[in-house]
Amino acid sequence: MKAIWNGAIGFGLVNIPIKIYSATETSKLDLDMLDKSDFSNIRFKRVNEKTGKEVKWANIVKGYLMDDKYIVLEDEDYEAASPEKSKILSIEHFVKESEVDSVYFETPYFLEPQKNGENAYRLLIKALQQTKMVGIGTFILRESEAIGLIRPYNDDVLVLNKLRFAEEIRDYKDLKIPAKKVPKPAELKMAKNLIEQLSEKFDPTIYKNTYSAELLKIIKKKAKGKSVKIKKSEPTKQGKVIDLMAQLKASLKGSQSKNAS
Repeated sequence: MKAIWNGAIGFGLVNIPIKIYSATETSKLDLDMLDKSDFSNIRFKRVNEKTGKEVKWANIVKGYLMDDKYIVLEDEDYEAASPEKSKILSIEHFVKESEVDSVYFETPYFLEPQKNGENAYRLLIKALQQTKMVGIGTFILRESEAIGLIRPYNDDVLVLNKLRFAEEIRDYKDLKIPAKKVPKPAELKMAKNLIEQLSEKFDPTIYKNTYSAELLKIIKKKAKGKSVKIKKSEPTKQGKVIDLMAQLKASLKGSQSKNAS
């Protein structure tokens, strides 16, 4: 793995030299866009909307549309707006992880301790585990300010989750959310029973990216000249009155028979 950031975690007067590595990689197949007529690769060009002519990178600038007029930005404008560059990921607060809603989580990274930082790194893991807290702070990643949440991934390594800023979360009030209504006691009891029956310890390894695997099988079949059968999906029924109690009973029955087998 290649490090994408080199610096230190800072909390109080303690500095832990670390490197940051991407914790994830895509499982999607790498597909190219081709011309249907001869399967040549598609290349995209930057063209002037008015003239249709290609524009060189050297002649491209960026601008912000304000009052039907573009305000063009220069290099010094970006520098003036950039936060002070620092190689310190400063933990400003410690909070309970349960207080951070998952809607704020964006990208995970692994943190690797560097020379002379191993003891403090191990100390932070244990302290966070025993207090059941996580560290929240800001840092500069690829010229932009970011919020980071630091927590133990397990007994061996710290993980940094990049968080979204509060202003990046959309307001859901425009959605057609049903009015608050107290569920029927019998339905609520049955729903809780169903949840309990289906409850188990989370194991991420049981969930597979079956789409990519199936798509690769199809690609291999087509490479051998074999035909592919299309699976027909059932149309979604809308507008039908739902007997919630009947659905819950059927779900419980199905869950019980599955557990019995």
